[in-house]
Amino acid sequence: SFSEELLSQGILKPLTAPVEGMVVKEGSRNYMAPQGISSVVKYYLKQSAGADVCYEQHVTHISLRDGKWEVSRKTGPPEQFDIVILTMPVPQILQLQGDIVNIINESQKQQLESVSYSSRYALGLFYEAGRRIDVPWAARYITDNPCIRFISIDNKKRNIESPEIGPSVVVHTTATFGSEHLDSDPAEVQQLILSHLERIVPSLPKPASIKCQKWRYSQVTKAVPDCLGQMILHTQPLLICGGDGFTHSNFDGCIDSAMSLAEAVKSHL
Repeated sequence: SFSEELLSQGILKPLTAPVEGMVVKEGSRNYMAPQGISSVVKYYLKQSAGADVCYEQHVTHISLRDGKWEVSRKTGPPEQFDIVILTMPVPQILQLQGDIVNIINESQKQQLESVSYSSRYALGLFYEAGRRIDVPWAARYITDNPCIRFISIDNKKRNIESPEIGPSVVVHTTATFGSEHLDSDPAEVQQLILSHLERIVPSLPKPASIKCQKWRYSQVTKAVPDCLGQMILHTQPLLICGGDGFTHSNFDGCIDSAMSLAEAVKSHL
């Protein structure tokens, strides 16, 4: 039903562009987001009837104060909340300071510590309008390269090719390359990826700009065991965590956790 709603609103569209090397699971359907995956999040925030969304808030401490949660962040004063829901990667939940350290019981701590993620780098290459990228595919999975796992001509994949918009290329590294170079110099990593890319797609023109992004917590390789999509750390006031670390890393996994979180929060209101 979630996919149907997003399709009817044009937020998602069926993936029709050619993807080389994709493993197609029987019965599964593939979609793409023409305006990027952030458009899915923005759509749901708009449905929330006026949620006040603040970005770039780095939470550092969560403590109990007078029956509420006091949340501290890197910059700005602490704020108090009746309910706190944590959906960041599980290792970042365990890095939080304050009363939360003692609130997470030993059994929960062991479960949370058992979660693992793959790490990758993502590289974006951006071109001026009118540039042509001459390859027969919109995206391609690579199986025989130690560095690169996936390449996407992003505007082609999204079916939004236009003379006014410059094309862009997205490259994802293998998980092995990501873990081996996790703490390497970003400029060196970027150069390494580019040199492998040049060998795989020698016809690529020189981009106008490049962005290299380290993705420390990419996909969940091992989720919280025997979990229903969320974990209650404290009931009164409610402190609960969820996200793909409690299910699995795809759209369905995120929806399953979100539904589970919503049910748990509703029963505490």
